[in-house]
Amino acid sequence: MNDPREILRRPHITEKTTLFREKENKYAFEVDRRANRIEIKGAVEGLFKVTVLKVTTQMRRGKIRRMGRFKGKRPDWKIAILTLKEGDRIELFEG
Repeated sequence: MNDPREILRRPHITEKTTLFREKENKYAFEVDRRANRIEIKGAVEGLFKVTVLKVTTQMRRGKIRRMGRFKGKRPDWKIAILTLKEGDRIELFEG
C-alpha cells in the first residue's frame, strides 16, 4: 500500500467533524482498514503538503440490514482523525 490514494478513501464529513475542523484544526478521512497510523500520516502529508501532528484511528462495524426476510451486513470500515499544525489547511474541505 504505497499509493496514498489507496490509503485515503474519502473525506468523512459530518456535523461533528465540521466542528473539529473549525475549532481544533482536525480533519477526518475514511481510510483503508489495513492502513496503520504511519502510512496514513505519510499519505496525507504527501497528497496535501501539510504537517500532521497526531493521528487517531477508529474501527467501525458495519450494520446488519434486512430486506424482507433476508439479512445482510455492510462492510466494516475505518476512520482516521488527523490533527494538523496550526495554520495548515486542507483545501478539499474549504470549498
